[in-house]
Amino acid sequence: MGPVIELIAGSYEQIAFGYRVSTGEEEWTATADFTHHAHTASVSAVATSERYIATGSRDETIQIYDMKKRVEHGALLHHDGTISCLEFYGSSHLLSGGQDGLLCVWSTRNWECLKSIRAHKGQVTSLSVHPSGKLALTVGTDKTLRTWNLIDGRSAFIKNIKQNAVIVKWSPEGDKYVVVIGDKVDVYDLETATLTSTIINPKRISSIKFLTNSILAIAGDDETVRLCDINTQKVLCEFEAHETRVKSVDSFTVDDFCVLVTASNDGFIKMWKLNLESLEPPVLLGKVNTTARLTCLAVWKPTTLQEPPPEVKTEPTTSHGTGLSNS
Repeated sequence: MGPVIELIAGSYEQIAFGYRVSTGEEEWTATADFTHHAHTASVSAVATSERYIATGSRDETIQIYDMKKRVEHGALLHHDGTISCLEFYGSSHLLSGGQDGLLCVWSTRNWECLKSIRAHKGQVTSLSVHPSGKLALTVGTDKTLRTWNLIDGRSAFIKNIKQNAVIVKWSPEGDKYVVVIGDKVDVYDLETATLTSTIINPKRISSIKFLTNSILAIAGDDETVRLCDINTQKVLCEFEAHETRVKSVDSFTVDDFCVLVTASNDGFIKMWKLNLESLEPPVLLGKVNTTARLTCLAVWKPTTLQEPPPEVKTEPTTSHGTGLSNS
């Protein structure tokens, strides 16, 4: 039996979809497992941990889905405005950023809001937690990049970047971070806090994912995904992933290869097999048509051996419940 993997996608249609991946010899399949219709507006962000899936929406709520019990866990109510970004740190904390300029830190034990930080004058557009869990980076519509000490919740560093950044992300080893502004990726070194390189993408960038500490997958307002080396700024590989623009990318590893997952406005989620050594053009492992206008994507792949969810019935389960609320 293969690993437990689910592809989670949010949509303009207010629904979060879960697809169970079956890893075949030749072709992989993604079968509808659940639809999670707890939001009353489009889904704007999604994140996964060992046990939970969190979705954020323009309806100002964060909805939690318990993948172990396969039930809707309830809503987290603290933000005033769209939830723009979500990220779990390990299995213990969830961080959220919103249109209200707040950066919130939640405990996954009781879903209490441990910290509510006024992070930006304007919207928090993106956040990223350092692998150590001690620092977080945020960017916002006040044209600043901010470093936060998560131990005391205070601002450690503020950098005026003169433009509105849409994405910030730490490298897997935490020695570098990247900031996306329009069609460019600025690469910074943590130790020196200096800009070390810039990668220019032909189109405005919508999503990025570190595949290794130096290889970055970049998707933007076209059909192409590009793999770039952040040290040399070279495009190592590029391929046409969809018929319309790619909205979101994520990845996971199986055995000795990397699987890049792409989601597009065309409604498709696709899985691509990548060899990060040879960097030959990727092979399409499988795809699924959600028939929805997708907005965001995340992979749920628990690392611990847990009971796999019950086998999928022909009809996916649908949830509408109101659940608990933490205000």
